[in-house]
Amino acid sequence: MGEVGKTTGIPIHVFGTETHMTAIVGMALGHRPIPNQPPVAAHTASFLLNSSASAATPPITRNTSLSEHNTCSVTDAITPTTGAPPAKPTTLFSRQTKVIVCGIQTQAVQGMLDFDYVCSRDEPSVVAMVYPYTGDHKQKFYWGHKEILLSVYKNMADAMKKHPDVDVLINFASLRSAFDSTMETLQYPQIRTIAIIAEGIPEALTRKLIKTADEKGVTIIGPATVGGIKPGCFKIGNTGGMLDNILASKLYRPGSVAYVSSSGGMSNELNNIISHTTDGVYEGVAIGGDRFPGSTFMDHVLRYQDTPGIKMIVVLGEIGGTEEYNICQGITDGLITKPIVCWCIGTCATLLSSEVQFGHAGACATQVLETAVAKNQALREAGAFVPNSFDELGDVIKFVYDDLVTNGIIVPEQEVPPPTVPMDYSWARELGLIRKPASFMTSICDERGQEVIYAGMPITEVFKEEMGVGGVLGLLWFQRRLPRYACQFIEMCLMVTADHGPAVSGAHNTIVCARAGKDLVSSLTSGLLTIGDRFGGALDAAAKQFSKAFDSGLLPMEFVNKMKKDGVLIMGIGHRVKSINNPDMRVQILKDFVKQHFPSTQLLDYALEVEKITTSKKPNLILNIDGFIGVAFVDLLRTCGGFTRDEADEFVDIGTLNGIFVLGRSIGFIGHYLDQKRLKQGLYRHPWDDISYVLPEHMST
Repeated sequence: MGEVGKTTGIPIHVFGTETHMTAIVGMALGHRPIPNQPPVAAHTASFLLNSSASAATPPITRNTSLSEHNTCSVTDAITPTTGAPPAKPTTLFSRQTKVIVCGIQTQAVQGMLDFDYVCSRDEPSVVAMVYPYTGDHKQKFYWGHKEILLSVYKNMADAMKKHPDVDVLINFASLRSAFDSTMETLQYPQIRTIAIIAEGIPEALTRKLIKTADEKGVTIIGPATVGGIKPGCFKIGNTGGMLDNILASKLYRPGSVAYVSSSGGMSNELNNIISHTTDGVYEGVAIGGDRFPGSTFMDHVLRYQDTPGIKMIVVLGEIGGTEEYNICQGITDGLITKPIVCWCIGTCATLLSSEVQFGHAGACATQVLETAVAKNQALREAGAFVPNSFDELGDVIKFVYDDLVTNGIIVPEQEVPPPTVPMDYSWARELGLIRKPASFMTSICDERGQEVIYAGMPITEVFKEEMGVGGVLGLLWFQRRLPRYACQFIEMCLMVTADHGPAVSGAHNTIVCARAGKDLVSSLTSGLLTIGDRFGGALDAAAKQFSKAFDSGLLPMEFVNKMKKDGVLIMGIGHRVKSINNPDMRVQILKDFVKQHFPSTQLLDYALEVEKITTSKKPNLILNIDGFIGVAFVDLLRTCGGFTRDEADEFVDIGTLNGIFVLGRSIGFIGHYLDQKRLKQGLYRHPWDDISYVLPEHMST
């Protein structure tokens, strides 16, 4: 797009991950300046850590100063009474976290392994997958530069038994089975955290899941979530996007800011904003957009409050629900003392005349209390840092962070580049970073577009122009649009070679295989394998012999005498049944067509002169169907105007004419197969009286 602007003179400004998604709106309306420097693409091939200074400090819509927040550690949450459910852990993920993935999600798992590697983890976080629809097997993945195998189990019990160190499950099951598979997982006390990706799980079932998880002290992230991420430690599924985005957002090492969001897509935007305005993300969770999330904003905010490495908190809510008011109460009651930046998306809903659901199942306000405007106002009054709009969210986060750095609460560490992870071939090719010699080359067909293309001609045009099978064969075999008469001749050749009865070797083999219970392809193949020099090869051989004799200037009589002297049979001459007195009507039909339509028939005329000589000696030494097609096809290639002489000779040399016999005779072979199956013929056994048993005489005495 940037290049289009340069070449057309249109002032087009292009931005990427360095700019959050709504910043361009303010630029377009003239409320924000448009940066002069062009954005720099960041990916694994050219990634550089950004050390440039951030933007200027914005105004903050808050009455109290940042120094009024107590950023020291706070008292623990209320201690549960005897008999209460077990407490949920403050730390969900670490560098030793081990996870089982429910479902075959190869791309997500590979993304998790790449994240582990770029975080310099000692071992992969994913140890196994569970997929009930296949047997136990191994799945191949990359761990950095080498390939590894991960186990895939048919049931959860085996996976848990083989991997007792697993404490996290990522459930990619569909909405129809996510409830059952999660309930099953909750029976294993080793599991402390479950992420449920599916959306659309009935709310009644979700509430049962939450109740059971609370009783067992298990933290649920989701349903309807992309998951979460803990930089330097662990990421859930596809959280954080592709590796270039993870590197650009510095998610390979922990920062000082933790966030919780209802939206999975917006959590990725928070990764981007926080990485550009602070020292990075410490942990981030997307709780999901359903009305009843497995864990709430407050659950994670209190965890962040009790985590020493987290110095400030970001909450991104949305219209619908009242969970944000618990954060207000937590600030008021002193449970939340770390600086917290909050914003609820959906303030435009107040401008609409009716209730509108904004994407998520829970993103719909049914009362004023649930509107984004009301919740933002309440958070502001409680003491949270609340921007005037989402456009200012990054500026407010930067202001809070800079103040913490100034007061010595955050001491930014020196950046250390992450280890390099090899780029997947498909990705590198898409970015234009590599070139690789192709394993195959083709010049006849291209199926990559909206419709298949035969030798440059879309299939719709093939039908539109009624090219027929002969025309398609011309495109795919010869890469040419052949004249109409040539296409008709090809189709006639296919028709006359389609079958020659059940007694010939190819049909015989096909029938025997069919009666032995073999399938169509096996039976057809057994028949085709008999095609060679003795059966079917006469087309190619006749074309080559007659062409060589004609091109060398031999007279027909000289050609016959030379072949006799050399002891070589003239291919395409002779027939078991047909003769000069009992002509082959197939040859006669083709001869009439060729004489009427071909521009020239020099080689055919030469072969007919040879036939006069051979039939004078024996009436059945006629130019048979194979010989006729062979010499007529050479005339076609040489005189139709579509080929040079060298091209025409090359097609004969590479076996093109024998392909006519193979293609035509396949029609008959398939017919014989279907005929035997339709007649329900049993296993064939050759009769003894048709076999001459000749045993060695010295062995029979």
